Amino acid sequence: MLNRIYWTYPGYFRSSIANWLHCKRSPFRSLNRFNVVSSGLFIVLTIICGYIYLYEAVPPLTLEENTINNSQDSNGVCDLYDGTWVLDETYPLYNASQCPFAETSFNCLANGRKDKGYLKWRWKPNNCDIPRFNVGVILEKLRGKRIVFVGDSLSRTQWESMICLLMTGVEDKTSVYEVNGNKITKKIRYLGVRFQSYNFTIEFYRSVFLVKIGSVPKRSPKRVRSTIKLDELDSISSKWIDSDILVFNTGHWWNRAKLFEMGCYFKVGGRLKLGMSTMSAYTTALQTWASWVENMVDTDRTRVFFRTFEGSHWSGPNGHTCKVTEKPMYNSKMEYRSHFSEIIKRVVKNMSVPVDTMYVTPMGSYRSDAHVGTWSDNPTVPDCSHWCLPGVPDAWNQILFSYL
Repeated sequence: MLNRIYWTYPGYFRSSIANWLHCKRSPFRSLNRFNVVSSGLFIVLTIICGYIYLYEAVPPLTLEENTINNSQDSNGVCDLYDGTWVLDETYPLYNASQCPFAETSFNCLANGRKDKGYLKWRWKPNNCDIPRFNVGVILEKLRGKRIVFVGDSLSRTQWESMICLLMTGVEDKTSVYEVNGNKITKKIRYLGVRFQSYNFTIEFYRSVFLVKIGSVPKRSPKRVRSTIKLDELDSISSKWIDSDILVFNTGHWWNRAKLFEMGCYFKVGGRLKLGMSTMSAYTTALQTWASWVENMVDTDRTRVFFRTFEGSHWSGPNGHTCKVTEKPMYNSKMEYRSHFSEIIKRVVKNMSVPVDTMYVTPMGSYRSDAHVGTWSDNPTVPDCSHWCLPGVPDAWNQILFSYL
């Protein structure tokens, strides 16, 4: 503080010191003590005045102001899908090898993956927190409920993840079983697992397009071997209605190359649409789905969710290269705003009934480390679309539980 005052008032300090020295050498020794005392008092008063001046000019950061800054951060908009992946040594939340409903092709550790770092990441929203997974609380909240997942294999992965998460809180594992005794396969149309002790079921319906697969109209070109009826929902949709939680997804099959390779084209109003773009077809299909939800689902009872498209990490000139990293990407310039996801958000926003969009596209874009890669039951076919279990789908379910 003295240094600050000295440089603020250098002339005064030099003058005061000179006066003091002059008094020390003065022959009037009787006045020396008075001069020293008065000079000292003057210096103290100068320091106090200088401090007050500087304090007024640059007021310090008070505790109150610091609290206000913190409250502004904590009161920011809570977007569960805007955040980062953070290391958490309490993860993973379950062992896939101890869960009979975790598909072999998604159990990367059991299929030879050596590094375990990908298991230790937890999703953390920027301005809030997802409630810690409390399996006992969740099991009680789901008592007597019916949870239904509808979609493609990514929906099946989320279904498997939820069952494995909840089984960690069930003592008698034999009380959790598939209602028809079916084993999990990639093409089965229906799977339902019952938690007998809590009287609820978690079901999966395979409907990769959500809309109906149709027949080929007469006099169609030879390349047309099947059609997608964009204006009619899947014929099994009547089985989705009577549920408490209903989660949809579709996207990975809406691939132009994949569709045309299968000879699959679009149809609206019974007429073939050979020149229709995939994005236009996807939009039409989602509008058909939205109309069905508005007219057929009792949203006062059923909570409806639509999970957006999950970004894959295929690379290479033909998009057939799968490089699985050891850690999540932090400085990735990957464009995670999928056209499919934007269509989903737009369609849901225009609906007349409440539907929650699970916008998981950004959070998946960072997890280039969490894909199945070559650690599936068929290592000769790399996989940069699906996720290892435990892994990213667990975060989707924790977000889903937070809505409860």
